[in-house]
Amino acid sequence: MKQRRLAGHLDVSALGLGCMGMSDHYGPGDDTESTATIHRALDQGVTLLDTADMYGPFSNERLVGQAIAARREEVVLATKFGIERLPDGTVKGINGRPEYVRGACDDSLRRLGVDHIDLYYQHRVDPTVPIEETWGAMAGLVAAGKVRHLGISEAAPATVRRAHAVHPITAGQYEYSLFTRDIEAELLPTLRELGIGLVAYAPMGRGLLTGTVTGRPDQFPTDDVRRFAPRFQKSSLTTNLPLVERLRALASMLGATAAQLALAWLLNRAGDIVPIPGTKRRAYLDENVSAAGLRLTADQLALIEDSVPAGAVAGERYDPPRMAIVNL
Repeated sequence: MKQRRLAGHLDVSALGLGCMGMSDHYGPGDDTESTATIHRALDQGVTLLDTADMYGPFSNERLVGQAIAARREEVVLATKFGIERLPDGTVKGINGRPEYVRGACDDSLRRLGVDHIDLYYQHRVDPTVPIEETWGAMAGLVAAGKVRHLGISEAAPATVRRAHAVHPITAGQYEYSLFTRDIEAELLPTLRELGIGLVAYAPMGRGLLTGTVTGRPDQFPTDDVRRFAPRFQKSSLTTNLPLVERLRALASMLGATAAQLALAWLLNRAGDIVPIPGTKRRAYLDENVSAAGLRLTADQLALIEDSVPAGAVAGERYDPPRMAIVNL
């Protein structure tokens, strides 16, 4: 697995592993298979593992921590704070108060079983707290040796600039895929101007771009967020599934899967982009890792973009309550 450098100083694998689905949002998990998937990822040179305190809630950090306990030196460990959840899963809200930041970090360190976090993200921006106060507390965590690098997620360009002025941002984590390209207009140029790397989550459109979504109402269990997500509703799928079919046909011509082509397209966008496809199964991990070896010509990249034009996807990426807390 090749390496990429975020913000000029943090080396990570070109492809990371998103661990959220192992514990939350995508139906029931299997800790044994998830642990085996993390170990397989490390064996294949994947170093960037991504989790958050709200995944589970809390259980995903414990799972990741236990899985890497004997291999900590192989991992660039990323986690997040800011979406406050109760043990029963209830979302209390967004919290960026300095005292909460410090307590959340200590709790994450304890659950992960580590003495430092390599990349600590503000998961969502708290509109009731000046970003300078939140990032002042985060900078204090770096000074204390609890955190090595700082990141921000789903923040607007102006907010990124304000946070970066308090402490350098190593990575911005944003949704980016063939189906979600709105960051290209203003956010991505801002990150590049400031020398901030991009960690791209949901690079396969939450599974839409894999070609495995059928459109059946019962395909996803009730505890899978896609069952109610706008892009997975019948009214949107009538537009989205034909786009995926075009990608799958092109992938077949190139000897790849639709998922691999979607990932390879993203990896070929620029060297400062690190996708973190999420999976909880070794078979899908192997498929994803193979995408890092695909070499696409300029003509092939153009064919991919012709198959899935920017802005062609139907439906918002989140339901209204979740969309309300992004891009602040």
